[in-house]
Amino acid sequence: MKLQGIPRAATMPRLARVKQQFAGPILHDVPAAVRQTLGRLILPVRAGQSVALAVGSRGIVNIDVVAKATVEHMKALGAKPFIFPAMGSHGGGTADGQRSVLEHYGITEATMGCPIRATMDVVQIGEALGLPVWLDGYASEADWIGIINRVKPHTDFVGEIESGLFKMMTIGVGKHRGAVQAHRAAVRHRYEPMVLAFGQEVLRRARIAFGLGIVENGYDETAKVEAFLAPDVERGERALLKEAKAWMAKLPFDAIDLLIVDEMGKDISGAGMDSNIIGRHGTFFEPPYAKPKVTFIVVSDLTAYTYGNAIGIGSADFTTRRLADKIDWEATYVNGLTACSPASGKMPVVLDSAEEAIAVALTCLGLDRIEDARVVRIKNTLKIAEVDVSENLLPQVARRDDLTQVGDPAPLAFDRTGYLLPF
Repeated sequence: MKLQGIPRAATMPRLARVKQQFAGPILHDVPAAVRQTLGRLILPVRAGQSVALAVGSRGIVNIDVVAKATVEHMKALGAKPFIFPAMGSHGGGTADGQRSVLEHYGITEATMGCPIRATMDVVQIGEALGLPVWLDGYASEADWIGIINRVKPHTDFVGEIESGLFKMMTIGVGKHRGAVQAHRAAVRHRYEPMVLAFGQEVLRRARIAFGLGIVENGYDETAKVEAFLAPDVERGERALLKEAKAWMAKLPFDAIDLLIVDEMGKDISGAGMDSNIIGRHGTFFEPPYAKPKVTFIVVSDLTAYTYGNAIGIGSADFTTRRLADKIDWEATYVNGLTACSPASGKMPVVLDSAEEAIAVALTCLGLDRIEDARVVRIKNTLKIAEVDVSENLLPQVARRDDLTQVGDPAPLAFDRTGYLLPF
């Protein structure tokens, strides 16, 4: 693409690798922690009864380990567990697609030692906000249901209940039909009131035996797992969310001129790029985030395991031909329109390479000197324990106890096609 008359930066700021220090513990024996927390509960499950275990599509570390330990605990009680995908519109909104998503996370009948039952059929179990509340067809036939999900800040709103067990009960267990309805209800009622209303109705009407919440630290490690009986799920999730917010990762600076993101995808975040990290979301009816303030975002590529779903690409300002050519617009639009977020699927400026995109973005900042640009580069929004920062930010790094410079400043390195060498 020639773009005659459009300036490109002749030079780029040099970047140095910086290691971040985050708060939060790490669980060294995840299966044992799952068994212990479930073992402390007086579960209503009896021998011979079926237990439907809801497992979602987010990139939750150790989700296969947590799911298998839960299956084994149910079997130890003499129950008959099975897993069902609880993921709204993901996997293309099809049963086979959702089964495939679980397989990607290592969750198969062979590895779990139990059936996996995938359907998009739902049954109505109640009503909230004047709307029907839906439940997965297989789960509705089970004696009991267990909800397994990570508790974390949501990518579109801020509240005391965000992304976790309640969200899965609102959107995940209701499949695509429930997800479409819930997101449209959120436009009128806002996210948190909608999630609370629908989740509380599921707790009243469905046979929820327990909820198992997972919290991760800023290094993308399992920090805590805790199980709750149905009457305690809301209280428990509120407490876990406070810990998740205290332990979550973030960019090292609140004011950034240019953020370079090597890759994005659904396996990184439900929003492609975690909105809490980049400070932007595509939901028009929720307030914008106050920080960080990033002037321009360049995103270079899609992950292989997003299967072409580029949801969240609308949060970028510049992208590459490589990324654009990988987009599955059907999957992207199904995801974005289910969530009533057309902005999340909007296409940013597409340039021929990462080098071209960065060079154009730098000049659009309007700075007198390119070397004054505050630049941060990350692999993706899930892996930010180590980041690259421009040389002019190193004095700030030196003054902070939570940041350590671990590399010397060096120019950005591109291959012969103009794409960044691996992070």
